[in-house]
Amino acid sequence: MRLDSPRVAPVAEADWNDAQREVMKPFVAQGRVFNVFASLLNHPDLFRRWLVFANHILGKSTLSLRDREILILRIGHLGDCGYEWAQHVGIARQAGMSDAEIRAVRDGADAGGWKANEQALLRATDELKADTHVSDATWAALSAHYDTQQIMDIVFTVGQYNMLAMALNSLGVQLDEGLPTDV
Repeated sequence: MRLDSPRVAPVAEADWNDAQREVMKPFVAQGRVFNVFASLLNHPDLFRRWLVFANHILGKSTLSLRDREILILRIGHLGDCGYEWAQHVGIARQAGMSDAEIRAVRDGADAGGWKANEQALLRATDELKADTHVSDATWAALSAHYDTQQIMDIVFTVGQYNMLAMALNSLGVQLDEGLPTDV
């Protein structure tokens, strides 16, 4: 974690106003009141509008769960975002990734053991972070495995989680209890 304490404190459930309660209704129903959500509640209109996009990326994208988590873990690592990394380690495990594979995401495409499509995902993430652009060579590698909509989802997934890493790091969102810190 970059900050030891939040700059923007999570809004406690007892302090939620009607707008905040409405935005949080689906998360409360699922028992998922994470610090990221409670922190974003400081701006309920922004939070509500961001959720539409985030919901597509996290739940309705054309990418497999494994591919999506490789992208998210890589951009979380590149952005030095401990919250994003820790939150997605558990999801990556649900996607069937081993702890060794999760750790290898930090080493990138040349770590060894990656399939060709996974190397392309890791390279695309690195290029988008460094240059806001996917090179022709990486685009060709992606195109060998993914269709146009999937490639668009790759770009937008990296962009969404890069933006979220900026927010999490800048706001000082702290880890939720029980998140892994050892992978």
